[in-house]
Amino acid sequence: MTDHPLRNTPSLDAFWMPFTANRQFKAAPRMLVAAEGMHYTADDGRTVLDGTAGLWCVNAGHGRRGIAAAVERQLATLDFAPTFQMGHPIAFEFAERLAEIAPGGPDQRLDRVFFTNSGSESVDTALKIALAYQRAIGQGTRTRLIGRERGYHGVGFGGLSVGGIVSNRRVFPQLNGTDHLRHTHDPARNAFVKGQPEHGAELADDLERLVALHGAETIAACIVEPVAGSTGVLIPPKGYLERLRALCTKHGILLIFDEVISGFGRLGAPFATDYFGVVPDLVTSAKGLTNGTVPMGAVFASRPVHDALMNGPDGIELFHGYTYSGHPVACAAGLATLDIYREEGLLTRAADLADDWAAAMHDLRGRKNVIDIRTIGLVAGIELAPRPDAPGKRAYDLFVDCFARGLLTRVTGDIIALSPPLILERDQIGEIVDVLGAAIDRVA
Repeated sequence: MTDHPLRNTPSLDAFWMPFTANRQFKAAPRMLVAAEGMHYTADDGRTVLDGTAGLWCVNAGHGRRGIAAAVERQLATLDFAPTFQMGHPIAFEFAERLAEIAPGGPDQRLDRVFFTNSGSESVDTALKIALAYQRAIGQGTRTRLIGRERGYHGVGFGGLSVGGIVSNRRVFPQLNGTDHLRHTHDPARNAFVKGQPEHGAELADDLERLVALHGAETIAACIVEPVAGSTGVLIPPKGYLERLRALCTKHGILLIFDEVISGFGRLGAPFATDYFGVVPDLVTSAKGLTNGTVPMGAVFASRPVHDALMNGPDGIELFHGYTYSGHPVACAAGLATLDIYREEGLLTRAADLADDWAAAMHDLRGRKNVIDIRTIGLVAGIELAPRPDAPGKRAYDLFVDCFARGLLTRVTGDIIALSPPLILERDQIGEIVDVLGAAIDRVA
């Protein structure tokens, strides 16, 4: 395998890279210097097919001129304006446009939008809104937050606390009063499934166990990813989300869907909320909101949740926000992104490709050390048997091998995750599988 040297780049010492083995990376860097459409360009001039939409975010593909032009115009017109006690039109315009495609559709009215700057901020915002809501309706004892094992909800202290990835939590203290449902991954019953597994809806009943343990009067909200992405594409069993919704309603607990990954067309519907037909009270988003071009996130709140906070005395209803909430340049990028999604039908395009995608991915079944494949929409998780002496090393070696041969994948533990831009063509599906299959034969 060839290590590609850096070309015309500065020292690597100063940048402390996120979620990266810094010493390992800097000994053999993998550098991207340009992008267009479905491809990156590496620093040695090689073309690399983007199998991950950047980091689950570049849904409309790279180098979209309409977004760049919108950002340029906005920078020249109004580079920044505060949204604390002030406003600027483009933030209200973007919120209205998002409300038109809000999760669940117009009848569900999750159309009150709070802007953030990332998925992590969206999660912490949603958790705070849930706590404020419960207090506003006279349920101030409801301060407990329920997450799920193997869930990822960003890196704020709220998101870490409800998240369920051990490595993320090990070094950092968590908020008091959090607890977790069991995860839904059950390869013994659900291996090599296309779409939703048949088995596991009863795992939602864990919420009843936690209610019995803590008391419903202490629980403010339950947050889950409809499809867990960062722990390897864990797809909800049939009936699971419906059961969880019913239990939350029964016990007065707000249900939050973390759609930072699944939002904006990833499953073949605008949101996973629409795909599964299960409507929460709050939805977090980011990533595909601006096609990854400018950092931004948003929380969609239902009318009952929003309106409960608007019934108190005059003054600030929610003591929360960020300097860059509704940043004008991010809003411009977001509006241009929504235009592309609408004009090219990208919010539903994954539905047209899903069967071909699933069939191609499941053709990898039978390759050595492939123990499970999970697909839904334009997402896939290929799980490998861990090496006895080095968990995670097999998938990491596969990730490095694929990059050297022109394919960017995502590695999480011993799982390779794929989530290409929604502009993917059918021949590129075959290209991804060919490179990945050959890499499995070489490395796995």
